[in-house]
Amino acid sequence: MKVLVVGGGGREHALAWKLSQSQRIQKVFVAPGNGGTARDPNLVDVPISDVKALREWAQQEKIDLTVVGPEAPLAAGIVDEFRAHAMKIFGPTRAAAQLESSKAFSKAFMHRHGIPTALYETFTDAALAHAYIDKMGAPIVVKADGLAAGKGVVVAMTAIEAHEAIDFMLQGNQLGVVHNAGADGTAVPRVVIEEFLQGEEASFIVLCDGKNVVALATSQDHKRLLDHDEGPNTGGMGAYSPAPVVTAQVHARAMREVIMPTIKGMEKDGIPYTGFLYAGLMIDEQGQPKTLEFNCRMGDPETQPIMMRLKSDLVEVMLAATSEKLDTVELEWDRRVALGVVMAAAGYPMNPRKGDVITGLPKDEMDAMVFHAGTTAKEGQTHSSGGRVLCVTVLADSVKQAQHKAYEVAKGIHFDGQQYRKDIGFRAIKS
Repeated sequence: MKVLVVGGGGREHALAWKLSQSQRIQKVFVAPGNGGTARDPNLVDVPISDVKALREWAQQEKIDLTVVGPEAPLAAGIVDEFRAHAMKIFGPTRAAAQLESSKAFSKAFMHRHGIPTALYETFTDAALAHAYIDKMGAPIVVKADGLAAGKGVVVAMTAIEAHEAIDFMLQGNQLGVVHNAGADGTAVPRVVIEEFLQGEEASFIVLCDGKNVVALATSQDHKRLLDHDEGPNTGGMGAYSPAPVVTAQVHARAMREVIMPTIKGMEKDGIPYTGFLYAGLMIDEQGQPKTLEFNCRMGDPETQPIMMRLKSDLVEVMLAATSEKLDTVELEWDRRVALGVVMAAAGYPMNPRKGDVITGLPKDEMDAMVFHAGTTAKEGQTHSSGGRVLCVTVLADSVKQAQHKAYEVAKGIHFDGQQYRKDIGFRAIKS
């Protein structure tokens, strides 16, 4: 079989790496890929990003299955494009991807279908948004309505920070938000302001085929740039799996109160959901989950540890998922802990520097992988080309051992200005 993975980040490197291990695979292509996929002899990079051009190439190449990683091609309707030409593709349609591409859509959807989430208001007018902050005070959460590559959420601990975030998103658009169109089709800057929830965050990721759902292993990521969860919000500085905060009870509640009502709600609204569905949950002291956000893709960097732990053949799983047969699938997991540490560029998250040469990359091992996120291969060298550059991911018998092992691997890798947290996994280590 020939399989295509769409995207060029760490999540796609991990998916392609896992897919290439299947006995059924003849070739795995990655479009556009990165410096890590270029180094892997089992993967072939394809320098195409345009949706229509990619579909034409996939038809020509007789691709049997396409798996979509990032949010941008989903929001652009890549699934609709491939399906219109009778091609197997795993991901949500453009309409279903609104669960992620529009915060306003997803909040209204949750409200409509009784899915637990934070109280919220939506604003297009900056003055009204500022007045609402003055009324509610802080801490409070300000979210851009459109796609912002994981950076469009500001947890404001003071009213000043909240006012600043509103100006950032509605007026200056410093976060580079892809604003959603209004009724007349022109882009309308919009923010969602919601109550601040306390508790522990967990990532809950499932596979959906429109009706059936299979949960992936639990995971938890670290969003803040600096140790002890300080500093600005990022796309994620590391992750580990399994996540002790997701107990069997919490897992059952998340499935019953969040995931299944979402899948049934989408079906009811005439938008059947297929693909990965990620629910970012806040779990309070009573084990009550509330939904912070939906992503229509696997999380990054959570994918990297999850793929390390998956023992099942991912190709078989994807084929079942694209044929409404997920009810026949049972996933098998490595009992060990997987932990990934993100190595980010100088200046990340606001102004990441690009073009630094990366040295000391180790060879791939089944229990120690360096997945590439923002890298390019040039003249026999690997260069940084994005904010999050690498994710050093390992398997070990405990969180503590995994932590030690990941940092040992990271120590041997070098690029100028590199920054990474030294405490990934700290919440799961019993002192």
